[in-house]
Amino acid sequence: MRISILFGGKAGQGPNILTHILGEAVVKEGYYAFYSRDYQSLIRGGHNFNVLTISDEPVYSNDSKIDVLAALDEGSERVYRNKLKKNCIISKNKHENMHFAGQLFKILGLDFKILEKALKDLGKRFDENIEEAKKGYGSANERIKLPKISRKVKSSFINGSQGISEGAIKSGLDVYYGYPMTPSTPVLMELAQKQYENNFLVLELENEIAVINAAIGSAMTGAKSMVGTSGGGFDLMTEALSLTGIAEIPLVIYLAQRPGPATGVPTYTGQGDLNIARHSGHGEFPRVVIAPGDPNECQETASQAFYLSQKFKIPVIVISDKHLAESSYCLTEEPIITKSQKSTTLKRYNGYEQEKEGSATENPDIIKKNVEARLKKGKDIEKESGNFKQYKIYGKKNSKNAVISWGSTKGAIVDSIKDLNAEFIQVLYIEPFPKEIGKEIENKNIILVENNSTAQLGSLIAEKTGIFIDDKNKILRYDGRPFLADELKREIERRLKK
Repeated sequence: MRISILFGGKAGQGPNILTHILGEAVVKEGYYAFYSRDYQSLIRGGHNFNVLTISDEPVYSNDSKIDVLAALDEGSERVYRNKLKKNCIISKNKHENMHFAGQLFKILGLDFKILEKALKDLGKRFDENIEEAKKGYGSANERIKLPKISRKVKSSFINGSQGISEGAIKSGLDVYYGYPMTPSTPVLMELAQKQYENNFLVLELENEIAVINAAIGSAMTGAKSMVGTSGGGFDLMTEALSLTGIAEIPLVIYLAQRPGPATGVPTYTGQGDLNIARHSGHGEFPRVVIAPGDPNECQETASQAFYLSQKFKIPVIVISDKHLAESSYCLTEEPIITKSQKSTTLKRYNGYEQEKEGSATENPDIIKKNVEARLKKGKDIEKESGNFKQYKIYGKKNSKNAVISWGSTKGAIVDSIKDLNAEFIQVLYIEPFPKEIGKEIENKNIILVENNSTAQLGSLIAEKTGIFIDDKNKILRYDGRPFLADELKREIERRLKK
């Protein structure tokens, strides 16, 4: 069973709360769910939509065709006419959003008490909401029979932003600096709401240059410091990034991608910043770049980022994107959190090459020694990173077809290869790049999947392994939208070796 429900309407009409209430309710009933958000860069008006996929098996993506349409505005039915399945159920007319909630719960055969509890937990306008929900529930008929779930698996229903935030908190975060920039802003908001109960500080400053420099100052005093931004803000941070490299200052950077260049399409998704994460900053200094693919991995890699940054006094970049940051996943496994100790001591810091006591130097022997120390540190980081899962393999592990990708594409790929003769290699560590991947893909039919136009992971694979992926085997999407499982499955099937 795989049911797709689309909630379409103008910004301000409440498609987000509707999607989350229904998604969270079915997860609590033992089903699996996933939903993604599509919205314009507008506070009100325009057209937004969310797609919720419900299944009795694990699900991590959406499909292109819709089983149920909740049309919160008059235009939704027209906009999605070509996406509706033949027997699509349409809930429409001018109603409050909780009226739609009542209708959808009835259509899916869910007990009204489940919705009532959800509205109580919401804690806002309960009397008004419950009245509308009752009207909606009474006006609809059960149309979809969800299969009975024999047992309920303990699960969480969270998005990538919540995953990053939880990982930082569990790692002993002391201070988080940020400047609002979609899609990194949800982490700023999430942490701000939890700072008092968890005893850390969140500060919004005037721009990204101030953000990273303030974080460096905090890190110098021994605080576990973290910053968050998107591509344009990260550009502004790169000079200070080099400072962390030479002065040996531990810093965790959350880079949430959106399509560029410049402002691009600020509320959509993309994977165009892999190269800047790897190469930003002037000079040569070690760093780590990690790319989680779901909210559990967001928690795990955030904790690994704090561990590695503190142990080696380096910048560590956790790279995500809008699709992962704002999509909600049903997860049944507990994340593995890596504990870390603060390692910074008060001393003299500067951005020059320095001698033992921290004073600037131009002595060629000391400069050479410092450069070689940074090179050795890079080797030590490579060795230490091997203690973590630098890549994962899904699907048929002995297949001669290997799909390879990174980040948020994981969900659609895992869903799309279930019935295919293919394995999926998910790269988690971008820098240092795991050498073993060369052996995993050697002599295989390699299919690359990325949300960018230049196959940046493909170039990295060629650089690190000497293995080049044929252009005809590159599945690239660069229109600001995420991959959909059914469409991606067809593209992968076309490239499989039988």
